[in-house]
Amino acid sequence: MAHGAPPITAMSGMRFSTLGAGVRRFLRQQVLLQAWLHAADAEFLIGGQAVIEGVMMRSPHAYAVAVRRPDGELATTRQPWSRPSEKRRFWRWPVLRGLAVLGQAMALGVRALRFSGQAALGEEPAAGPPTEKKGESSIGIWLSVAASAAFFIAFYKFLPLLAATGLERLSPAFRSQWAFNLADGLIRLALFVGFVALLALLPDIRRVYEYHGAEHKVVFNYESGAPVTVENARRCGRLHPRCGTSFMVVILLLAIVVYMFLPLDGFWLKLGLRLALLPLLVGGGYEMIRFSARHGRSLFALLARPGLWLQRITTREPDAGQLACAIRALEETMELEKAKGGELVIA
Repeated sequence: MAHGAPPITAMSGMRFSTLGAGVRRFLRQQVLLQAWLHAADAEFLIGGQAVIEGVMMRSPHAYAVAVRRPDGELATTRQPWSRPSEKRRFWRWPVLRGLAVLGQAMALGVRALRFSGQAALGEEPAAGPPTEKKGESSIGIWLSVAASAAFFIAFYKFLPLLAATGLERLSPAFRSQWAFNLADGLIRLALFVGFVALLALLPDIRRVYEYHGAEHKVVFNYESGAPVTVENARRCGRLHPRCGTSFMVVILLLAIVVYMFLPLDGFWLKLGLRLALLPLLVGGGYEMIRFSARHGRSLFALLARPGLWLQRITTREPDAGQLACAIRALEETMELEKAKGGELVIA
C-alpha cells in the first residue's frame, strides 16, 4: 500500500442508493469522457485523465493506468501507442489533426475506464488493452464512444435549440437571429456548468474529481522539473490551463459566435447545420488552443481562464494515496516511453 493509503474496503465512493447501477455507470462515464480532452493534448509531453479510483497518464508514445483496488494495492497496465499523424500525413493538417487526436483520446479513455472499472471492483482486469484481445471488445469500445457522442448531441445541441425555440415562440425579443443564438449559447453553457456541478454532489463523482485534482498536481509537478513526489505534488496547484474543461468552454463560446452568422429558419434545419459544423468547431477550437499556447501566452491564459474557474468544481484536493496513484501512472508511462525510444520533448 503506497504512502499509507487507507484500504477502500467498503467502496463507499462507488455506491449511492438513489440511482440504479446502469445510470450511475453512464453518468460517471460522461464525466470521465469529458476529461479526455486533456488527455488529447498532443502538443505537450504529458496529459492524463481521472478514471474510476485511479488515473490514466499518457506521453507521445505510451499510456498507463493506475487504479486503487479495494485492498489498497495499486493495479496498473501500460501500453504503447502512436499518434494518428505518425501513421497518415493528412492527420497533420489543421482542424483534421484536432479531430484525430481527440478521437483517439476518446478510444484510449474508454480503454482506461474499462480497466479501472474492473480493478476498482476487485476483479482481475485484462493485462492488455481490450481492443487488442478480441474484435468484439473493439466494438464495445466504439459503442461506448457512440453513446457518449449521442449524449453530447442530445444534451448540448438538441435541448438548447429546443429551449431557445420555445423562448422564440413566447417572446418577440428572441426572434432576431442574434438574440436567438445568444439564448441558445447561454442555455448550452448553463447546461454544461449545471451538469458538472450537480454531479459533484454524488459521492463517487466527488472521488473522480479528487483523482482529477491528483492528475493535475502530478502533471504540474512533472512540468516544474522538481522530483515527482507526493509532497512536491501536494504543493502544486490543481487548476491546469490545458484541462479539457477549458477546451470544452472554448468550444461552447466559439459555437455562440459561429451560430450568430447562420441565418436559418426551422428547427431541424438549424439542428442539422449545427451537427454538420460540430467537427469544424472541435477542430477549430483545438487550433485556437494550439496557436495561443505556442505563440501568445497572454491569449492562451485568456482562453483558459473560464475553464480554470470551472475546474474549481471539476477538481478536488486529493489525498496522499490519490497522489501516489497518479505518480505511479506517470512513472509507468515514462518508463515505457523511454523503452520505446521516444524523445521527451514538446511534440
